[in-house]
Amino acid sequence: MGALRADVGIDLGTASILVYVKGKGIVLKEPSVVAIDQHTNKFLAVGEDARKMLGRTPGNIIAIRPLKDGVISDYNITERMLKYFIQKSLGKMILKPRLIVCVPSGVTEVEKRAVIEASNEAGAIKTYLIEEPIAAAIGAGLDITEAHGNMIVDIGGGTTDVAVISLGGIVLSRSIKIAGDECDEAITRYIRKKYNMMIGERSSETLKVNVGCAYPYEVEQYMEVKGRNLLTGLPMNVEVSSNDILEALSEPINEIIEAVHEVLENTPPELAADISNRGILMTGGGALLYGLDKLIEKTTGITTKVADDPVECVAIGTGKSLDWVEVLEKSMQEGQSSRFR
Repeated sequence: MGALRADVGIDLGTASILVYVKGKGIVLKEPSVVAIDQHTNKFLAVGEDARKMLGRTPGNIIAIRPLKDGVISDYNITERMLKYFIQKSLGKMILKPRLIVCVPSGVTEVEKRAVIEASNEAGAIKTYLIEEPIAAAIGAGLDITEAHGNMIVDIGGGTTDVAVISLGGIVLSRSIKIAGDECDEAITRYIRKKYNMMIGERSSETLKVNVGCAYPYEVEQYMEVKGRNLLTGLPMNVEVSSNDILEALSEPINEIIEAVHEVLENTPPELAADISNRGILMTGGGALLYGLDKLIEKTTGITTKVADDPVECVAIGTGKSLDWVEVLEKSMQEGQSSRFR
């Protein structure tokens, strides 16, 4: 017999989805990719199995990411994908679960409604939203209720969120649609221009993970990559260096640095002093890019560190915020403001 009801936190990311179940922790972590048969509209694979199909499917099958730049780009497929992941995480439930879903700080009201409606249609009795920087700070173990400024730089697959948090809320933030996916695209463009070779989405991501950097390695790294020669149309191999990827990523990385600078420039003096003392905290998968913390520290003059578990930080924070559902429910009934948006 299944449990009565579960409270669930979901990090609804462009690149991956993490599901946190209250009392169990993170129970699911899979790519947000779906493979569909275009003739029957049937799901053939979801998550990791579907990711393996990217760029390798026949004409009647498409492998797609229904989320783009941190928001829903295909409502129906997102709803079906959420339903699949919720059922996979919870099994049989007598009562529908309550969900808290994480969204970028820059989403519009229309985009928020789309997430809430898709989550409710996927099987939730009620859906709440929490902004990524808040969830990331909670997941990293920061006490955001204090009257101290904390700066979070959360770099995901579709968006980078830079925010200053104090007294449990976001004082100011900037959300840009430059993150992991844009870095992959920049690598693809660079390889095409320099080596006249076309590589796939997975190959560019592998290059980024293995030899990618935002700051030069002490010893240059190399990796062989395979693709298609644009002149002959034949397969070819190229050895790509970390310096190549450093050059390829310079544009998206500079935009992230500019977003950090912009938020710092507009931060009230007292909070800026707190950030100078406490440092900048990086979360999200993009925080793992070699040397990005060094580059931010060098350009801002502020100590910058990567969270202990940057990839799962947002999901953990979303899960921990489940403890506040009753408080949220009460404040909504009384018409009071809440840190949840």
